[in-house]
Amino acid sequence: MTARIGVVTFPGSLDDRDTQRAIRVAGAEPVALWHKDKDLKQVDAVVLCGGFSYGDYLRAGAIARFSPVMDTVIDQARAGLPVLGICNGFQILTEAHLLPGGMLGNDHLHFICRDQKLRVENADTAWTTDYEAGQEIHIPLKNMDGRYVADQRTLDELEAEGRVAFRYLDVNPNGSLNDIAGITNAAGNVVGLMPHPEHAVESLIGTGRTDGLPFFTSILKKLVSA
Repeated sequence: MTARIGVVTFPGSLDDRDTQRAIRVAGAEPVALWHKDKDLKQVDAVVLCGGFSYGDYLRAGAIARFSPVMDTVIDQARAGLPVLGICNGFQILTEAHLLPGGMLGNDHLHFICRDQKLRVENADTAWTTDYEAGQEIHIPLKNMDGRYVADQRTLDELEAEGRVAFRYLDVNPNGSLNDIAGITNAAGNVVGLMPHPEHAVESLIGTGRTDGLPFFTSILKKLVSA
């Protein structure tokens, strides 16, 4: 049976179609989910895609966190459903308290769009097993509110427990504390990151690299072996 991965569309989502395509390229079936519906259509995993949900009013991800679909996503994520939050999706995951910390505006106060070098810090999550710890990859980055922040106790816990999933290399593009580009929850089923792996799955488009494809092949293998 083909794994089914849901992609949630909120008002202001920009990358839902790109994410669906990445899932299809990896060999799974993408399932479109609408933010007003609580039904996840029996998907095996969920991706909260990038964009500017609700125009990033109040705070990035703050309104989307209260969309009806998130009630179900939160409950099922806590029960073990794999969830990936990309950029705005990462912001929504922090607002929903599925991941700790929060996101602030870039320290230089400008929107940034670049090919970003990362180091894989944790290759044991549901979304990262096709990487190797310490591997260096390039993933497109585009955000205005990408600065990851948390109190010192939370940062210490993330570092001590190996829950920093990705770290910026060469340059910190937004002022994120500890150069954090992505984190995971303790169980490893929920991952959030600011860069956009869905834009790096085919060599003929985007950056010309496929460094983002292992996110989607990782979860596919995880679901098939479960």
